[in-house]
Amino acid sequence: MKKLLFLLSITFYSTLIFSQEIPSKLTQKTFFKMDFLSVKMPFNEALNSQEANMGFTGIHYNFNLNDWSYAGIGMYGSVSGIRGGFFTLGVNAGLKKYFTKQLFVDTGFHYGGGGGAGAPDGGGAFILPHFNVGYQFSKFSLTTGYSYVNFFDKGKIKNHQANVSLQIPLSFDYANFDKAETKFIPDNNIKNSSWYQPSKKISLMLHLNNLSPEGKSKDSYGETLKGKTIRLAGFELNSYLNKNTFVFIKADGAYDGIPAGYMDIFLGAGYQLSFNKNKTNILGKFGIGAGGGGYVDTQGGFLMYPDISIEQKISNNIFLSINKGYLLKPNSNFIAQTLGFGLKYYVNQSGLISNNSNSFSKAKFKGFETIIGQDIYFDAKRKENPTENLHQISMQLNFYINKHFYLAGLTSFANFGNAGAYAEGIVGGGIITSILNKKLQLFTQILVGAAGGGNISTGEGLIIKPSIGSTYLLSDKIGLRTSIGKVKARGGSLNSLSLNFGVSYRLSFLTSK
Repeated sequence: MKKLLFLLSITFYSTLIFSQEIPSKLTQKTFFKMDFLSVKMPFNEALNSQEANMGFTGIHYNFNLNDWSYAGIGMYGSVSGIRGGFFTLGVNAGLKKYFTKQLFVDTGFHYGGGGGAGAPDGGGAFILPHFNVGYQFSKFSLTTGYSYVNFFDKGKIKNHQANVSLQIPLSFDYANFDKAETKFIPDNNIKNSSWYQPSKKISLMLHLNNLSPEGKSKDSYGETLKGKTIRLAGFELNSYLNKNTFVFIKADGAYDGIPAGYMDIFLGAGYQLSFNKNKTNILGKFGIGAGGGGYVDTQGGFLMYPDISIEQKISNNIFLSINKGYLLKPNSNFIAQTLGFGLKYYVNQSGLISNNSNSFSKAKFKGFETIIGQDIYFDAKRKENPTENLHQISMQLNFYINKHFYLAGLTSFANFGNAGAYAEGIVGGGIITSILNKKLQLFTQILVGAAGGGNISTGEGLIIKPSIGSTYLLSDKIGLRTSIGKVKARGGSLNSLSLNFGVSYRLSFLTSK
């Protein structure tokens, strides 16, 4: 009798799994954009001469709202001139109109905040509208046209200039956020599902990096940096084009070893060699990008990043990584050896077919959330200037471990409050409640990481930022988010009440193994 009951229970449980309705697949069209403009800088009174133009390059990720409009987020950084370490964050919106299959116009604007490297950026707030003409090739498009940049909050950077850009169309598949944590075991009938397609492998790594400057490397005062160790914290996201080749984006900020304010960001590609039954990987990478700040003299800011790393599987899809490489300018005026350690998480997403054309044995939808917000730090202490409120534009990404716990990463840049060079790169986690009264969720989170610049008193850059808040849901995707908390610097005087208002965009991705 007991055996019969056991068999019936197993049969009933299996029936529930295999008969479970698989969430519908939705597709969002997007495009990646890189643009460049040469910004005429104001007369440099300290040098008593006309300053060289700042080469301003941006990376953007935009969502197609329909056939003719888009919106998204973007970052800019200096890559030429004398303002290495000048970075911004902002939001994009625009219109695209095709007149033929190839010719189109693209007009829009970017609003954001940031600055750095001693530039006359004021509070950091700026606008950058553009009007471009573009040509569509088979897999990408090129545009050129007019743009205007204005750091309007007491900044002096204001100019009209031409711009050029590269746009690459992309897309991703997703399900509604309320399907997060839905799981199923693929069976023979899964081939009829729209999710029966090749998966895409991605990885996310949180890491600590040490920079050891050598050679001609010096600070902004002309003193050598040789012998110092600059400690960085950051993340790296890899997206695989096939089994071995990947593209990556990497960003870091300094938290120890130099005055706060250094950061860098890189785009690049790499190749992965796996052995030991895929438990051990060796990766070679090469990236180009921008870096500077914290009185590190990187001239215009353009940097290269060759690197080799080895990683070992420690649990499920989690690997321990060790990397060794270089961070350098092509002219070798700044060069540093890099040594880093990180935890990397691999995931196969958006499909049920593996690289060897077999079906995965398990699948689950995982929640993901993007928040674009505006922060206020009340009475933010300065190193020299009078105390006043600090305002920032921020972007936070939340990856849900389950329905109530998430890991978070946040970056923010000052846009008002006479601190245009101030920026943050922090990580942590949070807890969120179930939906209350069909509309409201409460959460608490704690983030820690690197921050500095803008004369804000953050010591060598390490801050901690706990908060509590709520999200009011307008739909399954969109919510209004508010929070209140504290931000405190280790080794600095910053110890302020913080307030955040933002918009949340939520969905879920299929993950398989």
